[in-house]
Amino acid sequence: MPVPNRLAAMAPEMTEWRRDLHAHPELGLEEHRTSEIVAAKLAAWGIAVHRGLARTGVVGTLKVGSSPRAIGIRADMDALAMEEANDVPHRSRHPGRMHACGHDGHTAMLLGAAKYLAETRNFDGTVHFIFQPAEEGLGGGRIMVEEGLFDLFPCDRVYGAHNDYQMPVGEMAVAEGAVSAASDRFTITIAGRGGHAARPHQTVDPVLVGSHLVLALQSIVARGIDPADPAVVSITQFHAGSAGNVIPEEAMLNGTVRTRKPEVQDLIERRMGEIAQSVAAAFGATVTLEYRRGYPPVINAPEATEAAARAAAALLGEGKVHRTLPVRMGGEDFSYMAQRVPGCFVRIGQRGKDGAGAVPVHNPRYDFNDEILPIGAAFWATLVEQELPRR
Repeated sequence: MPVPNRLAAMAPEMTEWRRDLHAHPELGLEEHRTSEIVAAKLAAWGIAVHRGLARTGVVGTLKVGSSPRAIGIRADMDALAMEEANDVPHRSRHPGRMHACGHDGHTAMLLGAAKYLAETRNFDGTVHFIFQPAEEGLGGGRIMVEEGLFDLFPCDRVYGAHNDYQMPVGEMAVAEGAVSAASDRFTITIAGRGGHAARPHQTVDPVLVGSHLVLALQSIVARGIDPADPAVVSITQFHAGSAGNVIPEEAMLNGTVRTRKPEVQDLIERRMGEIAQSVAAAFGATVTLEYRRGYPPVINAPEATEAAARAAAALLGEGKVHRTLPVRMGGEDFSYMAQRVPGCFVRIGQRGKDGAGAVPVHNPRYDFNDEILPIGAAFWATLVEQELPRR
């Protein structure tokens, strides 16, 4: 089943939407322009619009026929706080903000599916188009659920998707079980004794303590975790000092922990505290660890996964649908929705033959591959028509 002609013809329009969103990125819970655009388009197509969940979230509801069945389809809308390095006409117009994860494309694909389904109405039941803010660290999915997403818009199943720069255009991955990692964050504050850089013996140098900690914390995974259990400890920020001739009073480390099993998550949190205290004590410093548990893993439910795989195979062919995935340690707050309603999170290949779409996400030169906009929209439309068949 190829991409329907009507959706294929919509490709230039979806590309225009996507590039406009890319040029005007907005951070989590600040997606005011984006949500205005989404809500206006949905309303223009005759789709009922609800706004205000998680501040800038938008839910469009399209009911056709009399079936009581309902499904939700979610797209994320927020950008990242980073500078874009691309030299393209649609590059970010806002310094320090860019769509480096493809949420602009996810939003455009779901808008395309919504327009198509509103025009064709070839299904029987209810579709909730969920446009979620704040996926990048602020937990917009959790906030929407806590504020009553599935009480206001009951769903039998919920689905989400992400572009995949490692997979070719025309392929998808639809795997049962865990498809992302738990995503935690931590801050370690080291208190020493500052002084003149020429007299280090009179100080307790928190920079030296922090440097030893950066190395020591890597031993948790390397020597404390079963190699069969995926785990990551990454220190991503080291803040200390204000002058070249001053040993500071304090240093701070920030980072993230990614795990797939609760027992491994517990072990890493405990060992981080033990190692931080021991290393600091060895140098005469004191330390505090703030460990913040974040997104749980996304667990794809069996029935929802099978439904998504059938739709993907109908669109692309059975041989283009991967039913297993290599271990991925990214975090994804679709997990909160999939905890409440049986769900499935799929990946849509975007690596083109000419190298388009091959730059990793969260990279300043990343850009969504517009070639897959009709594929993503067609997948959503196929899934709706399959799961909510006309009687």
